[in-house]
Amino acid sequence: MSEITLVEAVNLALARAMGEDKDVLLLGEDIGVNGGVFRATNGLQARFGRERVIDTPLAEGGIAGVAVGMAAMGLKPVAEIQFSGFIYPAIDQIINHASRMRNRTRGRLTCPMVLRSPCGAGIHAPEHHSESPEAMFAHMPGLRVVAPSSPARAYGLLLASVRDPDPVIFLEPTRLYRLFRQEVEDDGVELPLDACFILREGADATVVTWGAMVPETLAAAENLEEEGVMIEVIDVATLKPLDVETILRSVEKTGRCVIVHEAPRTAGFGAEVAAEIAERALYYLLAPIKRVTGYDVVVPLAKLEKQYIPSVDRIVDGVRQVMEAS
Repeated sequence: MSEITLVEAVNLALARAMGEDKDVLLLGEDIGVNGGVFRATNGLQARFGRERVIDTPLAEGGIAGVAVGMAAMGLKPVAEIQFSGFIYPAIDQIINHASRMRNRTRGRLTCPMVLRSPCGAGIHAPEHHSESPEAMFAHMPGLRVVAPSSPARAYGLLLASVRDPDPVIFLEPTRLYRLFRQEVEDDGVELPLDACFILREGADATVVTWGAMVPETLAAAENLEEEGVMIEVIDVATLKPLDVETILRSVEKTGRCVIVHEAPRTAGFGAEVAAEIAERALYYLLAPIKRVTGYDVVVPLAKLEKQYIPSVDRIVDGVRQVMEAS
């Protein structure tokens, strides 16, 4: 077992999936010879060949469309969109074909494809390189939406996504790609989809988050512990379908909930989490639900980027507010 980064875990999972199943293949812009813009597919074309690691033209709609066709014919394509800000031309293929394949054919065909894309801010990138589009995809019936937050979860969840018979949108937090290392065993063991992960137990408040915001949330938990406040940190991991039962059990225990996400506030996925709690656990709440999110603006360029992303201090303040409100 070795310590690897999140992007190395993605590479490891892809190599494992391709080694186990000849029907798994990769396609995307510069993923072959160059190994991808973040090197997530580094070395895979040399190992598995040009017919299974395919460099495509700069055409996201075409990448998604070809992947849908491959999946409908029994292959298991893993397509890469270089940045989630470039993913919008692919939505026609995803919402009109990939997500509807099982329903349209009355179960005769499925669409076992994964659409991977780096997402989120924090790497000083220009416009269109910092989007957090998880809520948009979670709103589309027929899709599974996954956002890993560590090397181990990236490895296990990506393996599970490749093996899933239906389409998966796999959103990889760009700023976590090389932020820290973690021991990951290349044993081919997948992690469960559609399940939240409780990263830290606590009795005073529940903090629900996912993807890139997990490290800041865990840092906030450390700070709050020094004040005597113990928060339970839940990593959603699979946003759609949402494991709401784990969240409800935690809220019933703590009576307070803060939701943290990087995406803009309005109609962000945090609103869906808040609605589920309001509908099913309202009478357990000791204080109003609090959201700590990005702002309703285009993600700013480098100088203001840190002002946009929810900070540890903002998360701590959000928890203090729900503590003081009860």
